[in-house]
Amino acid sequence: MRAFIAIDLPEALRDALERSQTIFRASAPDARWTRPQGIHLTLKFLGEIPDSQVEKVKERLAALGRFEPFRIEVKGFGFFPEARRPRVLWAGVEAPPGLAELAASVEAAMETLGFPREDRPFRPHLTLARFKESRPQPGLEKALGEFGETFLGAFEPAEFFLFESRLSPRGAEYRKVARFP
Repeated sequence: MRAFIAIDLPEALRDALERSQTIFRASAPDARWTRPQGIHLTLKFLGEIPDSQVEKVKERLAALGRFEPFRIEVKGFGFFPEARRPRVLWAGVEAPPGLAELAASVEAAMETLGFPREDRPFRPHLTLARFKESRPQPGLEKALGEFGETFLGAFEPAEFFLFESRLSPRGAEYRKVARFP
């Protein structure tokens, strides 16, 4: 099973992200746009894992227990790795240290099962689109400049999930495997 651990988003925020995608779509015709119902806040990508390990992952995540509530704000847009050679267009995520602490706890729990630790620091974001070619997107940059730090919404996550990711010709399809409050 191809798997990842993430926070799901409320519908109102998905709707705001979809409106943003609609505005930017004409400025980046060669982008592959993420389906709004598939946008999530990734805490840890696991990759392909055998069915025999799924229960161990669930057990480790359940052992983390409850986490302190925190508020996530979604505002602004940007590129990874940078505007001159973008691979990803994202919506920004601002949150108190509680989000990074949750991601670090998930990272540590998965490391005990043999999943490699991320080399890069945790940078919370919501992926709106991907680019096959890493080349400047001047039209999209201009459109993003007009919206700057637009506030898209906020929410307080009460849970996170282990997701299964199935690749298909229509793009990735996600299924919640387990819920963790």
